[in-house]
Amino acid sequence: MLPRLQDKYRKEIIPVLKEKFSRGNVMSLPRLDKIVVNMGVGSSIADKKYMEEATDVLAQVTGQKPVVTKARKSIANFKLREGMNIGCMVTLRGARMYEFLDRLIAIVLPRVRDFQGLNPKSFDGQGNYNLGLTEFLVFPELNPDKYTKSLGMNITFVTRGTSDNESREMLREFGMPFRADAPPKRKKI
Repeated sequence: MLPRLQDKYRKEIIPVLKEKFSRGNVMSLPRLDKIVVNMGVGSSIADKKYMEEATDVLAQVTGQKPVVTKARKSIANFKLREGMNIGCMVTLRGARMYEFLDRLIAIVLPRVRDFQGLNPKSFDGQGNYNLGLTEFLVFPELNPDKYTKSLGMNITFVTRGTSDNESREMLREFGMPFRADAPPKRKKI
């Protein structure tokens, strides 16, 4: 069975984007290529159990086994040596990607404390969007009593769009809650 957002993309979002950007070719429209979820675990240098907790969190949140990332350089000030485990990541594609996006938009982002909307300017110039969560406990499938340390995570949406504006419109059609740009404040004289 096709995930809800993948079906929505094919049936509703593509026609809207074709009309908005006045293009006839569907392949020239922006589309979601993959979602990369990354957790940096710098505290794993001192204690290895934090790395195990982080990989467990990512496995539960994404439904995929994470890859452990290693340090590329040695940095003496951080007591870091080349090849040490410093993080973990998961790359989601296809049905799992759309399921994760659906849960992120519908369940996780509304649970973030003092959520005012996502920054619409967090694009990298090629149409990819980055989003940071300060703690992973906003995911409802995680038991907060099980984890000793709250870690953050970075979520990257890799798109096949030609510009930031096109990718922003596509993500907005998916239902990403971007905050409205506030009007500039006037200076008091």
